Amino acid sequence: MMSHENLKKQVSELVAHCKGRVGLVIETCEGRIEINHNDKFSAASLIKIPILIEGFRQCEDGLLDLHEYLPAFPSKRVGGAGVIQALSADLKLKVIDLMALMIIVSDNSATNLVIDRLGMNEINQCIKALNLQSTELNRKMMDFEAIKIGMDNYTTPNDMVTCLKVIDQHRFLSKENSEKAFGILEKQQFKNKLSESIDLEAMQVANKTGELPGVEHDCAIIKYGGKTIYAAVLIDQLSKQAEGRQTLVQIGKVLSNFMKS
Repeated sequence: MMSHENLKKQVSELVAHCKGRVGLVIETCEGRIEINHNDKFSAASLIKIPILIEGFRQCEDGLLDLHEYLPAFPSKRVGGAGVIQALSADLKLKVIDLMALMIIVSDNSATNLVIDRLGMNEINQCIKALNLQSTELNRKMMDFEAIKIGMDNYTTPNDMVTCLKVIDQHRFLSKENSEKAFGILEKQQFKNKLSESIDLEAMQVANKTGELPGVEHDCAIIKYGGKTIYAAVLIDQLSKQAEGRQTLVQIGKVLSNFMKS
């Protein structure tokens, strides 16, 4: 059986060999592994998790009907990940479906429509209510003008693990909405990082990835045999994206071995 100390040693070695800056929190039932856990990173698509939580919170507070249709006007569409940019000009989608697309295919157009509907200020209020210390939503997806003037979205490994635990442990939302949020994360289609070496037939994984030039992130809830791991691994300052992805794949493999041992 792999001990928590052995897990920590293996993870630390993988981090030491990575050519980027790595921040992580891995929480198992036996303890926490923290490396640069409060360092601020560009959030990339990880910011979509607190947006998802705020969507369900507004539904609970009667401020939002998840089955309300929003038009996805071509003028509101952006590039990058997602499918909306390739669909009909007169497309309308329910808020709940936009939230699902925002997570499972990391759809940037869907995310921006959700931000507009929920309100950037309200999402940041939710971030405060979740007690996330260094997470900020300052710009919409694919807003390169904002990035140019130094406006970006930020988070930390610690804050991301807080989000995962809030969803999995039904701490902030009702049990029903927590389970809906978990279900969306579980349908994630980008499984090429922490999940790459995990047997997804045997283990349950609910995750969200993120990437930007020089940035590779993944955060996941992993369940197996009654055990749960919360993992947030954020990497930046990469000269080659593949090196960051490889570190994430290797960490995922070690976590899988730990769960099965």
